[in-house]
Amino acid sequence: MSNLAARTNSDDLERKKLGDRLREARKYLGLKQDEVASYLKIPRTALTDIENGQRRVEAIELTHLARLYRQSVGYFTGEDEVSASLPVDVAHLARRVADLSAPDRQELSRFAEYLRTRTAVGQG
Repeated sequence: MSNLAARTNSDDLERKKLGDRLREARKYLGLKQDEVASYLKIPRTALTDIENGQRRVEAIELTHLARLYRQSVGYFTGEDEVSASLPVDVAHLARRVADLSAPDRQELSRFAEYLRTRTAVGQG
């Protein structure tokens, strides 16, 4: 396989992964393709092509999508491996916790420890 063909296959795979992450985030938030397409000011079919990995995403579109989906651009591109490797619900919680005050985060940490201890005792 030539370098050009290998690069094309790699790009196709990355575009597919990006589309999958975008679709997953949209569905997680309960948004419809029509709503997101309207937000981006693109046809719904263009959003379908993006989510299927058949259309490139413009940088500004990805920035708008990241803002709408409450994720970092790096999450969608795979550069933010910590967020990308977390289950969606845990990543969502982490984003929500980041907005809390320091005392509220400490209180949440204590509650999480309580839940962890309670679960461990219940399993033992």
